[in-house]
Amino acid sequence: MNMGSAPTGTGEMKRRLGVGDAVVIGLGSMIGAGIFAALGPAAGAAGSGLLLALALAAVVAYCNATSSAQLAALYPQSGGTYVYGRERLGDFWGYLAGWAFVVGKTASCAAMALTVGSYVWPGQAHAVAVAAVVALTAVNYAGVQKSALLTRVIVAVVLAVLAALVVIALTSAGADTARLDIGSDATVGGVLQAAGLLFFAFAGYARIATLGEEVRDPACTIPRAIPIALGITLAVYALVGVAVLTVLGPGGLASATAPLSDAARTAGAGWLVPIVRMGGAVAALGSLLALILGVSRTTLAMARDRHLPHALATVHPRFGVPHRAELAVGAVVALLAATTDVRGTIGFSSFGVLAYYAIANASAFTLTKEEGRPSRLVPVIGLTGCATLAFALPASTVISGTTVLILGATVYGLRKARNNRASH
Repeated sequence: MNMGSAPTGTGEMKRRLGVGDAVVIGLGSMIGAGIFAALGPAAGAAGSGLLLALALAAVVAYCNATSSAQLAALYPQSGGTYVYGRERLGDFWGYLAGWAFVVGKTASCAAMALTVGSYVWPGQAHAVAVAAVVALTAVNYAGVQKSALLTRVIVAVVLAVLAALVVIALTSAGADTARLDIGSDATVGGVLQAAGLLFFAFAGYARIATLGEEVRDPACTIPRAIPIALGITLAVYALVGVAVLTVLGPGGLASATAPLSDAARTAGAGWLVPIVRMGGAVAALGSLLALILGVSRTTLAMARDRHLPHALATVHPRFGVPHRAELAVGAVVALLAATTDVRGTIGFSSFGVLAYYAIANASAFTLTKEEGRPSRLVPVIGLTGCATLAFALPASTVISGTTVLILGATVYGLRKARNNRASH
């Protein structure tokens, strides 16, 4: 198999994106609604240990990013860990990674769409969510370059809003650095659970890897873009976390329904509240745009291997995008956005993505020095961290997530048995 290009017959993607475009797409995935939505639930779990949880999530994210970067350089194809697991561990593990990613991230798409609705028009959140899905699916359909351009604008707006919030919160009269102290309310279990929830906001660097067929010189571009995007995101999250904690404290942050808006209000900057709300909506749009982009590419890769309907494996001759996969993903997300609510989807998505990265780290562990293997410690810490954070999530999330993985494995087994019977 030629690892440097897409399989022929179903159309090939065009390599149009440079390092800057790839970094921006990663930032658009990470610096999105997660920072606006995940801090409150994480503070509720970790209490005054919130920053410890953030650091722990960052360590696991770094290991995952390093493993993913090396694998993406070796296998520059659409699909990310679906491809890595298949090539390094076997067909089943690649399939399971793809299954976890598509299911978990489709739910996350719906959550981001509903976040847009709740910020823009709370009384009509479902209608706005569906409209957002339709609009962004159309943008993705028109070509990945347009997606990268829109993401660049979104990232600039969100970073400006977050910068304003950090400066105002840290310089306000109500800011108190004593609120950063770690107290007896911080437990090991709480910090682990919070790290698992915060991981939801870090997981966007996979979007760079899933665009492996659309970046120029992927062996160089992807390993450079992933750590740059992750490093910028870590710095932004740390600054925002510190700023919000100094104003609200762990208890106030845990009880806040809109933590960043509440922080602006408590800091005495009421004028900033509507701007933060706008930033939340724009951030959620950025996440949704990149999520639809990533899920459709993994759907394309799985359809090529007939784990999903093969009709989804076509690439548009003019726009160079997996148009059927994008339309299918958009339709499913729109249906979920019209019928579900945002609660619980963060944990469910985190469980699926942690399972996905556990397989990525196991795949990276099999690399040789000639293949650019990272230090053995990196995938070991990444795999252990993913498993620990996944099972530290709330029990209901662990049960539902495990059930979905078992369902996926069962579907794979039944399909394999049917194919074996057919071959005999």
